[in-house]
Amino acid sequence: MSMRWEAFLDHVRERGEYRTREEAERAARVVLALLGAHLVGTVRAELAARLPETYALILLNPLQAAEPLSAERFVRATAAWIEGATEKTALWDIGAVLSTAAAAAGDILMRDVLLQLPPGYDLLFGHPRPT
Repeated sequence: MSMRWEAFLDHVRERGEYRTREEAERAARVVLALLGAHLVGTVRAELAARLPETYALILLNPLQAAEPLSAERFVRATAAWIEGATEKTALWDIGAVLSTAAAAAGDILMRDVLLQLPPGYDLLFGHPRPT
């Protein structure tokens, strides 16, 4: 079952400590568009099914990626897409959005999501893998 838009955005806003809903919305749109370029098949569809429709559509119609981005390059790309962002603030935005998405996904789906992504994304989602 998908999370309601208001609940998702409220979680992102709280985790990101954004002053406005618009700031949280901007972060969610950029991060999920970039993430969608790195997920494929049923994993992407299952994650989308757990997100509000607005964000599901963004995840399912992602920006095009020529190659998988490392976690560090994902942070840099996010900073480039958010006006006025730095890598430090982009990391904050990513953490707020991806930890909310991870909560909506649950542990089993998160395991599958992380298997599709390069090393280091586990930390971006707030789900560190055991070493």
